[in-house]
Amino acid sequence: MYPSRSQSRKKDENKKKRRRRTIWAWTNVSLLLLITAMLTYYFIGDRGSGIASEPPPAESAASEAPSPSPAVSAAQPSPTAQPLPTATVTPESTPTPTPEATPAPSPSPTVEEPSPTPSADGIAEGAAQTGGGQGQDVSGLPENAAGQTVTMNFAGDVIFAGKVAELLQKKGYDYSYSALDGMFKKDDLTVVNLETPITTGGVGAADKQFVFKGAPAALDALKAAGVDAVNLANNHTLDQGEQGLLDTLSHLSSRGIPYVGAGRNSKEAYTAQYFERNGIKIALLGFTRVIPRSDWTAGAAKPGLAAVYDSTEALKTISAVKKKADIVVVVVHWGKERVEQYDSTQQTLGRSFIDAGADLVIGGHPHVLQGIEPYKGKWIAYSTGNFIFTRSTTPATWETAVFQAECSIKGECSLTLHPMDAELGQPVPMNDADGQLLLSKVQSLSAGLVRIGSDGRVIQAGR
Repeated sequence: MYPSRSQSRKKDENKKKRRRRTIWAWTNVSLLLLITAMLTYYFIGDRGSGIASEPPPAESAASEAPSPSPAVSAAQPSPTAQPLPTATVTPESTPTPTPEATPAPSPSPTVEEPSPTPSADGIAEGAAQTGGGQGQDVSGLPENAAGQTVTMNFAGDVIFAGKVAELLQKKGYDYSYSALDGMFKKDDLTVVNLETPITTGGVGAADKQFVFKGAPAALDALKAAGVDAVNLANNHTLDQGEQGLLDTLSHLSSRGIPYVGAGRNSKEAYTAQYFERNGIKIALLGFTRVIPRSDWTAGAAKPGLAAVYDSTEALKTISAVKKKADIVVVVVHWGKERVEQYDSTQQTLGRSFIDAGADLVIGGHPHVLQGIEPYKGKWIAYSTGNFIFTRSTTPATWETAVFQAECSIKGECSLTLHPMDAELGQPVPMNDADGQLLLSKVQSLSAGLVRIGSDGRVIQAGR
């Protein structure tokens, strides 16, 4: 006997209900799984970006392993600290060596520091700071700035050794500047980082893979091109020993080329050079945080460099110099080779220079361009890259720029980049297309703190 129609209908309805409940249950499970996946991705991604963007705290910063020379280690300072405490007097270890690398005698592994981001002392956080609001310093030269200004050009690393020396001996030392159209003669002050001891004697360092040595004749063309001063605070100035350094000082002095960052003793190494231009007094200082051996540091009666592993003396000098000059410029050797992102050690040190009284900080050593940071109304250019140099296998080292600053008597400075190709032994202005790409690249390396116009002018973000 067949079941009644009502019973069949009820069974069908029950089946449909069970089917709907099953579909609804699976739908809910799928939605829960999707939501869980999205939340997991969000939190992991957020945590990862935080680690990548913020400098490590003092207690977790990587410390450098001791070198064969005696050293006293201390914790790395936080990015917002003003006076920089004593740090280990050991060189930055270098990655896989290339022609421009300078490995320490016993390189030690280091932990790569994450990319820094601006803190409350910087510009990017907070609407008032981003827009240069009330009570905040805005970096740059005001458009309505009254009175005279000075124009200064800063270029990167310069060597007269190896393949560069071979090329220049054939083409003449003025070849290095032949594509610049006399730009260094049209400004008020030009400064480069001279990374070659200038000597016909000396004894090459036995514990370095790359040891440089340049001919005195190279300085004649350098001066004739309009270079007014050189920084010697770097990791190659003592490649030919103390005698090579003394010869370098002598050759520079005989040609009337002022130098900073090195000397016959610590007093001379930390001494500023002063320049009077258009009624404005400029003070120039040079420091290094990259040396192969701690005994390269100048002593009371010992030739050497102005090192800033312990920056106490440098900060005192900047403060004292600021009382005598309208504009204080610090040229500093720091960072890691071929690393395009500046690190928290550079950021801490650069900011401490400005806190002490510097108006402009120009960095070098990485052999690649790095970003620019506006800080308390001043500029920190973290790396100018190579300038007159060899050609390595790393394409980023072929890109460089002349950093041009126009400054008022109040220490307010504009900053403009002039893109260049660092050809072998010769910087050459980039074509427009490549130049625009380079400007965009430097802007992207500047942590969102600046905008760089098509003319190379650097503007604080938010202005």
